[in-house]
Amino acid sequence: MKLSVIVPVYNEINTIQEILRRVKEVPIEKEILIVDDFSTDGTREYLKSIEGEQGIRVFYHPRNMGKGSAIRTAVANVGGDVVIIQDADLEYDPGDYHKLVAPIAEGKASVVYGSRYSNPENELPLTRFKIGVLLLTALANLLYGAGITDEATCYKVFKTDVIKRIPLKCKRFEFCPEVTAKIRKRGYRIEEVPISFKYRTIKEGKKIGWRDGVEAVIALLKYRIMD
Repeated sequence: MKLSVIVPVYNEINTIQEILRRVKEVPIEKEILIVDDFSTDGTREYLKSIEGEQGIRVFYHPRNMGKGSAIRTAVANVGGDVVIIQDADLEYDPGDYHKLVAPIAEGKASVVYGSRYSNPENELPLTRFKIGVLLLTALANLLYGAGITDEATCYKVFKTDVIKRIPLKCKRFEFCPEVTAKIRKRGYRIEEVPISFKYRTIKEGKKIGWRDGVEAVIALLKYRIMD
């Protein structure tokens, strides 16, 4: 079973080299699809320097189009059996790949989410980000019967044929609520597994803001009645 790792990137020069090293070290057959969303901090130049490395494909957006657009670009080009989303920062640990893929490999699920809130060892301070995640999770459970604890997790894993059938329209961070809504409306159960997580602050490069939270709520409400 081959894993397609999608890495959307925007201005991550301080972490891109390390996260790619960690991804490549995971002993699992994989391809890495990196989509640069018009970085201006040197990330784009670094990615050009590693083009041609075995197992790595890089795509470049001609302008900043958003994380959702980057994911859509990658999904259209995946060649593996299973797809996982990997942020380019260092909050999420690729060492969790094996347990994230296991329910799919064992035929128990077609969709798996990695839950930060199911692992008591994670440091999850009570910030506006945490409050936002908990509210979005509660709304996803209310509207779609998702039965999950972490709607906004980066680590979303899909059988390739499943994610390719989802008509994604996302451009920014609304990928998470859109894919959750459409997965559930098509009857797929979401399996959750606990993952490790290292929280980072806005000063350290966290990009999501209040506007993204509002867009996520709107997306969950909108896709309840739309496809």
